[in-house]
Amino acid sequence: MVSSTEYGSHTWELLLTVDHQYEGVEKEFKLQVTGDLHVGGLMLKLVEEIKLAQDWSDYAFWWEQKKCWLLKTHWTLDKCGVQADAKLIFTTQHKMLRLRLPNMKTVRLKVSFSSMVFRAVSDICKMLNIRRSEELSLLKQSEGTLKKKKKKDKNSKEPATEDILNLCNSPASSGLPANPGLYSKTMTPIYDPVSGSPASSTITWFSDGSSSEQNCSILALSHPACSPETLAEMYQPRSLADKAKLNAGWLDSSRSLMEQGVLEEDQLLLRFKYYTFFDLNPKYDAVRINQIYEQARWAILLEEIDCTEEEMLIFAALQAQYHVSKLSLSSETQDSICESEVDEVEAALSNLEVTLEGGSKSNILEDITDIPKLADNLKLVRPKKLALKAIKTYWFVFRDTSISYFKNKESAQGEPIEKLNLKGCEVVPDVNVAAKKFGIKLLIPVADGMNEVYLRCDNEDQYARWMAACVLASKGRTMADSSYQPEVQKILSFLQMKNWTMCSQAASEPENVDMKPECFVSPRYTKKFKSKQLTARILEAHQNVSQMSLVEAKLRFIQAWQSLPEFGLSYYIVRFKGSKKDDVLGVSYNRLIRIDMATGDPITTWRFSNMKQWNVNWEIRQVAIEFDQNVSIAFTCLSADCKIIHEYIGGYIFLSTRSKDHNETLDEELFHKLTGGQE
Repeated sequence: MVSSTEYGSHTWELLLTVDHQYEGVEKEFKLQVTGDLHVGGLMLKLVEEIKLAQDWSDYAFWWEQKKCWLLKTHWTLDKCGVQADAKLIFTTQHKMLRLRLPNMKTVRLKVSFSSMVFRAVSDICKMLNIRRSEELSLLKQSEGTLKKKKKKDKNSKEPATEDILNLCNSPASSGLPANPGLYSKTMTPIYDPVSGSPASSTITWFSDGSSSEQNCSILALSHPACSPETLAEMYQPRSLADKAKLNAGWLDSSRSLMEQGVLEEDQLLLRFKYYTFFDLNPKYDAVRINQIYEQARWAILLEEIDCTEEEMLIFAALQAQYHVSKLSLSSETQDSICESEVDEVEAALSNLEVTLEGGSKSNILEDITDIPKLADNLKLVRPKKLALKAIKTYWFVFRDTSISYFKNKESAQGEPIEKLNLKGCEVVPDVNVAAKKFGIKLLIPVADGMNEVYLRCDNEDQYARWMAACVLASKGRTMADSSYQPEVQKILSFLQMKNWTMCSQAASEPENVDMKPECFVSPRYTKKFKSKQLTARILEAHQNVSQMSLVEAKLRFIQAWQSLPEFGLSYYIVRFKGSKKDDVLGVSYNRLIRIDMATGDPITTWRFSNMKQWNVNWEIRQVAIEFDQNVSIAFTCLSADCKIIHEYIGGYIFLSTRSKDHNETLDEELFHKLTGGQE
């Protein structure tokens, strides 16, 4: 016979805390439970004990010590590992979160703290009407990037409270499923008369009509007037090590916000993490295009990406054009936008989209025809000791993905002096339109590092054709690829914007526009030029972009940003296996680059297209990657968790599998397989 006291020993006491806002109502409850009680039964038992009539459907148990949610309600306490010492908090899964958008505006909205970050970002993007949520993620600002602000705050009064756009009443923020028709390709676009761009269906996601238009304008319109003082207070990276700090705080997409220490009302940054902007369409992507433009604009202003003085003035001119056009448009009443203007913008988009290797399989017939070639006289520049350069003209022939050069045209039938295979090389533009300098710097991988070769072209057309061929060859593509001609046109378009000094007719300064040139360039150039000089130079550059619409100015800005050599590179400080010093690893959409930390020079490049497999040794936190031709590398990450780099690589591989299907569904399971790892 078993006594009642012995039988009672199978039950044990569990302390539960209820997270509610009712005053005078108990928050802690002690329940007698058994190990075979399932989580759902425990929830039911607790709710009966609380005796409060309310909707508990969004509540779940958070295990404080283990930092995990108990979401599988059919699991027993024994299976979950819950024992008497466990501290379980019964709390809501959806909580308020503050997000700093790329345009530096803060929104406050209700987000799932129990879903994986990948799913949470998808829900956030539906609320904000941003398609292709897989390109974005959430970033915690690292302590290093906040130090400058804290020092400034000590010597100044607390600034006025920032305006926060409250979106907590949106349907998706309350945990409701998003409207499946939001991204429908057959949806009729609604054009915003102020911006000259379609406003999509953003307005339908806000509560009342009057505030809806204001909210939409904050998300879909740019507000470029930023004072130099504000800019000076923001974190500006001065070195590669500083740039590495910017990428240290990416959240793990395979874990929830709560599991990563994010609390209710915390502030995170919503940013485009992956620089592959797929299927941009101005009819539906007014908010998305504006946020990409804003992320690019702030990257330029804060010098997170390097550009030349000539390029900085182009970016300033495009910002000024946006500013001028918006002022002129707002002074008029426009009820609709011309369809032809949208067609022009869509044509510009064909040059804009960045496609990964294997991402596009159109025009197969074009790839099996005779591959075209280039043949021309170019100058070869070889760096020599004592800072001298040997410049000599040769006959160059570009065929497939290789460049061969000969003494002259007549000797082209024989053996070349040298044949350069450009597959996997780095292509860096070296252009100064005003000085008639059109150079191409090639960093070609060899056994012991990178071999530098400089090519000098005679004019813009020649440069555009050869530069486009080099860019494609570096990705393993030939000039038969359908992207060759658009690449040539993109380069020519960018050169044309730089070519303001060739114009004899100077642009007249708009009298009705109060231009503050310091708002359009980085602090380095504000110090270099006086305000009047800067205004004059920006207006000079403005000549070639003065006829652009608002949307076209944004798209051209994004296109120019994509043309910069450092575009799309995220930096991390790493230690390669067998090395005695730290290096910088640049992660891009199609390659990894090992960079010398002291000089900033590329040492080696590895293409994702040549990658066979990658994995992580979680015990020693080491990433190991195998490439073709028995090439393998291994490194540990010093500036961030190695999981971040692992997720970056897997994420870019995942994005290369996307296609333009109508329902735009994502294979979430595949994403987690490629990025999650096995810890």
